[in-house]
Amino acid sequence: MLTDVEIKGLTSTGKPLKRSDGGGLFLLVETNGSKLWRLSYRFGGKQKTLSGGRYPHVKLAAARKWRDEAKRLLAAGVDPSVARREGKRQARVAEENSFESVARSWMAANARAWSPRYARVIKVRLEADVFPEMGQLGVAQIDPAAMLKVIRKIEGRGSIDMAHRVRNYCGEVFRFGIAEGRCTADPTRDIAPAMKRKPPTKHRAKVEVRDLPDFFAKLAKDEGERMSHLALRWTILTMVRTQETRFAEWSEFEGLDGSEAIWRIPPHRMKMRTEHLVPLPPQAIKLLDEIRAIHPYLEAGNERLSRYLFPVATSKSGTISENRMLDIMYRMGLRGKATVHGFRGLASTVLNESGEFSSDWIEMQLAHIPRGVRAAYNSAGYLDHRRKMMNWWAEYLEAAEARGLAC
Repeated sequence: MLTDVEIKGLTSTGKPLKRSDGGGLFLLVETNGSKLWRLSYRFGGKQKTLSGGRYPHVKLAAARKWRDEAKRLLAAGVDPSVARREGKRQARVAEENSFESVARSWMAANARAWSPRYARVIKVRLEADVFPEMGQLGVAQIDPAAMLKVIRKIEGRGSIDMAHRVRNYCGEVFRFGIAEGRCTADPTRDIAPAMKRKPPTKHRAKVEVRDLPDFFAKLAKDEGERMSHLALRWTILTMVRTQETRFAEWSEFEGLDGSEAIWRIPPHRMKMRTEHLVPLPPQAIKLLDEIRAIHPYLEAGNERLSRYLFPVATSKSGTISENRMLDIMYRMGLRGKATVHGFRGLASTVLNESGEFSSDWIEMQLAHIPRGVRAAYNSAGYLDHRRKMMNWWAEYLEAAEARGLAC
């Protein structure tokens, strides 16, 4: 039998050297000095050899334990080589069907439908809260108790809303796994009753309908930069998000000389990566004319800045910042009382309460992605209806401003 001292002293003499430890286990010393464990055995009447790792990574005691395990398999009528291949196959399948693997496949499958920011948020949340706890578990073996354990840790930080978001993400992963045949159940469905309730939704602070005339009166008196005023007015009138205003480009507008002008916002600039069409009322065309008239780069030939409606040469992005619009509202005494984004909520309130327009038209105009059958409509859905609605909204704003200026 071999000893560690003997093994350490073994060297090649120019050709491979074999030293037996008994029971078929031997050490092979190669010409380059490598020392490899091998097991010689017979199965089905054939002589076979099984590799067992490199010394000293695999110590003598570990090699003997490996040999004994192989002997037990032989005694049970199992070929150790076949058992090893099956073990590797099962490990590979387990890795491919781990929750982390399925989750990453789900994220990759949805990458084109998500904005880069949204995809990054989901990735970071799963990597921080879920993968360390159950990422290596087989997606088919995760039960509600294991899922709830993950959620409890998030709730323990006081992040109740986040816990519900993570549960929803995990539910999507399990349903993706079911569709691919990698699991058969979604354990997130059974944990909802055990989760802490989400706090009431806090809507973005907004100017109230009754205060709209006063808002326009104060806006008219503000002495800030005109281009910032136009950006704010454009955002309110078109009901878009501030990001969509900030990076608006002249090339996105169509039919400005006719009665069916359109702002076609490309998918990569939308929150849900879906093209969004904004029908433009005459008031929007008037704003565009003024923006063009005072644009500092259109005639200067500056390719980087002339493309944008609201360029800022000193800005890293090359465009107006969200704070420029927000600063106007702060100067008007609306700090903590209203946000630019809040005008989307105001528009929704006014249009819904008017009784003139379908909620589907309003949600489509706000670029809210519906679920179920309604999701089948593309960005051009209800375009004629929305054009009439946007004209009504523009006239509503004009009337509110007229009342404010008359006071």
